[in-house]
Formats: sequence, structure tokens, C-alpha cells
Amino acid sequence: MKRIITVLLVLVGFSAFAQKTKVDLIIKSGKIINVKTGKIETGKSIVINNGVIVDVVDSKKISKYQAKEVVNTNGKYVLPGLWDMHMHFGGGDTLITENKNLLPLFIAYGITTVRDAAADITPSVLQWRTAINNGKLLGPTIFTSGPKLEGYKSIWPGDLEITTSEELSKALDSLQKLKVDFVKITDNAIKPELYLEAIKAARDRGFKISGHVPYSLTMEEVVDAGLSSVEHLSYVWKAGTKNEKEISVKIAKGELKGRAISKEILKNFDEASALAIYKKMAEKGTAVTPTLNISYTVAYLDKNDHKSDDYLKYIGKGLQRTYDWRAKRAAQDNAEAIEFRHEVFEKTASILPLLQKAGVKILAGTDAGFLNSYDYPGLGLHQELELLVKYGLTPLEALQASVVNSPAFLNKDNYGAIAKGKIADVLLLDENPLENISNTQRIYAVITKGKLFNRKKLDQLLGEVQVLTSKTK
Repeated sequence: MKRIITVLLVLVGFSAFAQKTKVDLIIKSGKIINVKTGKIETGKSIVINNGVIVDVVDSKKISKYQAKEVVNTNGKYVLPGLWDMHMHFGGGDTLITENKNLLPLFIAYGITTVRDAAADITPSVLQWRTAINNGKLLGPTIFTSGPKLEGYKSIWPGDLEITTSEELSKALDSLQKLKVDFVKITDNAIKPELYLEAIKAARDRGFKISGHVPYSLTMEEVVDAGLSSVEHLSYVWKAGTKNEKEISVKIAKGELKGRAISKEILKNFDEASALAIYKKMAEKGTAVTPTLNISYTVAYLDKNDHKSDDYLKYIGKGLQRTYDWRAKRAAQDNAEAIEFRHEVFEKTASILPLLQKAGVKILAGTDAGFLNSYDYPGLGLHQELELLVKYGLTPLEALQASVVNSPAFLNKDNYGAIAKGKIADVLLLDENPLENISNTQRIYAVITKGKLFNRKKLDQLLGEVQVLTSKTK
């Protein structure tokens, strides 16, 4: 009889084991941050399979899953992987390898998604996008605009230069064939009327449109046309003047140029006027990517020239040489000009709380990449978050700008939270970023598309990037 009972118990045990759901990874005992609300949930375990979060379950009930790998976090803070919503791969064919070397650098710093905002190596970026999505290349998920729209003889490399409606249509045809994720339009040489037409035409084709704003146009005009996001805060600063239309007309006539434009904005910025147009932006769904990091870095090159930054060991020599143009230009400024660029940056950055108050969606992006001096891929996003907080956002709002507002902007509802059905891009931190935003740099582990990189593996990635970088000329 005892033998029968024993056999039955063994069979029951085997049956229970067989009924367990097999998964790739379980993250136990983390403090899960709900980045939408700021609430922290404990006592839960995150179940991951095939690159997706398949369950967030009470840790006491985790026994129903059998995982290939289990990580007991011992109370680490858990949130979605970070997004950099404005960076650039570029610098021409000779720098393709140096750009590719940056891909694991993003992962090592917890940035699991980037938005490439146009440059001149689109074929390579598109190849990387596909390879990363297929698990054949390690790097952040890439959303890219491909080449951006501009006018003839633009200063930027790799643009699609247009000057007629017919050329605009052909340019958009080519972008659709490339299957770009959004359209980028900048303001260096494009005709203002064609700029507005391009926004409407791209929107008619179902694209989100990201752009610089021609100073000869008002923010109201571009918002009414359907611009999805304004890149860089300076354009939004101009929009807050009490006489923006008048300023725009003077710029169009050539009566205001260069530094005189900033002086005019300084003189005429008005909080009530700013809130009015910012509220309209919010109502129309026009987001803003401030890119404070590049502006701050260049404005204060007199305080820190960055030539001895330890991080340069990760940046190829060719990419470093592209930094020279901004650095040399800043070095030519006299004391008065240096003080003025400080003032312009501080005044521009001070509008962040107004945008937040008006309900404008802020997107966290760095402008890191080629040309943008000492604005580093990877580290730069953490510095951007610190600046967002320094100039008026709460740590929670800064995190939302990266991991909630960013995927929402691109209509990617399978990101943005630690929840069932979301892509398994996860960041584990030693300390709470809601208490100190700098804690985003206290990285314990990164999970990208369900693949775990603990601290040891992250350090190995950094070492590998450093070795590759040392071989660049």
C-alpha cells in the first residue's frame, strides 16, 4: 500500500512539473516603477519569453513558470529601457564602422531605443535597423527618418533637396520605399511655403513629421499645418514672444539676422503669450524635443572644453574630428559673446516648466552623434534627463519624457511600461531615480528584447567598444 501511495505522489509531482509553463527569463523581487503614475510596486516577478513580457505576477505564484534563467534582483528598481528620441548616425561612408561601434554603447548605458533624426548613411542605418530587429546585431531598436527634406544647397549632408511640389512628391515616394519611421524637415534652405506644404503632404501619407521651424514662419502656422514635433527648444522660445508674427516678417525680409534674432526674442518674450501658443501646441498634439544637452555643452565650452573627457575612449577618432566645427566656432567668441550665449541658453531652458504646464508632450532626446561636440551617444541621454530636471521637470516627468511620451509619439503601444504584452526592454537600477534622476546611471542590469546583460556583461561591452575605438584612425 505504501508503495502505491509513493508511486502516486511521484506521478503527481512529475505531472505538476510537466504543467509548468516554460519561459526564457524571470526577474524576481524587483521594485517595479510605474512611470506613468510614479507608484512603486513590490512583491512581483516579471516573466519574459521570446522578447516579450508575458506576465507580471505575484512572486508567491511564480512557481507555475519554469525559466531558463532566473534573476533575483534583491530589491533593485525596475523600469522600461530608456529612449533617446533625437540622435544622429552619420559622417559619411568613411565613418560607417565608427557609427556601428556605437550600437552596443547605447545598450551598455540602458538606452534600448533610439530615434535617428536624419543624416547621410541611411542605407547602413536601415540595415542595422533590420538586423537588430531580427536579433542578428546587438544594439538599440532604431526608428529612423532616413534622409531629411531640405531646400537646395543645404549645409547638411545627405538631404533630399527639394524646391517644387513635384520634387516634394518624389522625395516622399522615395521615403516610403525606404519604409522610414517618420519624416524630418529642417529649415536651412527650404522655402517656407514648401515647408508647410511638405508637412501637410507627409501627414496625408500617414507620417509623423519632426522638424526645425523656419524663423520666417510662426509656430501657429506650423502647428496648424500639422507638425508632429519641434526639434530643439530655440524654436519654441521664439514662439513665446508677444509679437512673433512681426519678428517672423522681419526675418523673412532680412531685417533680422544672426544674434539680433536672439536679442529680439529676449526683449519680447512674454509668459502669457508663450502659454497661449504652448496650449495650442498641446491641443494639436505637437510635441517638443528640447535637446538641452547639446545646447548646454556648446554654451559652456568656456567652462569645460571636454577635450580630456574619459568618455572619448568610446568615440572614434573620425567622429571626434566632426566635433571641431562647433568647438572652433565657440572658441572665437569674446567675453561678451560668451556671456550672451550663456544668457540665451538659460532663458531658453527656462521655458520647460511653461511647456509642461501647458500640457505639451516633452520627448527626451540628446542630438548626440556626429557633428555635435561632446554630446555622447549613451551617456548623453542620462545628462539630458539631469538637465530636464535642473531646468524644471520632476524626475518622474523627465523619465516620462523618455519612456512614456516617446513610444506614444510613434504610436508604439507595446512599449512604455513593465506590463504583460510589452516588449521586454527593461532597466534595473541600484537606486531610485524618482528620488535622484542621476540614479539612472546606477545600472545593475539591462534587458533588451528579453536578453539579459548583467553588470559584468555591460562592462564587457564597454571594454569591447573601447578596443574597437582604439583601432580607429
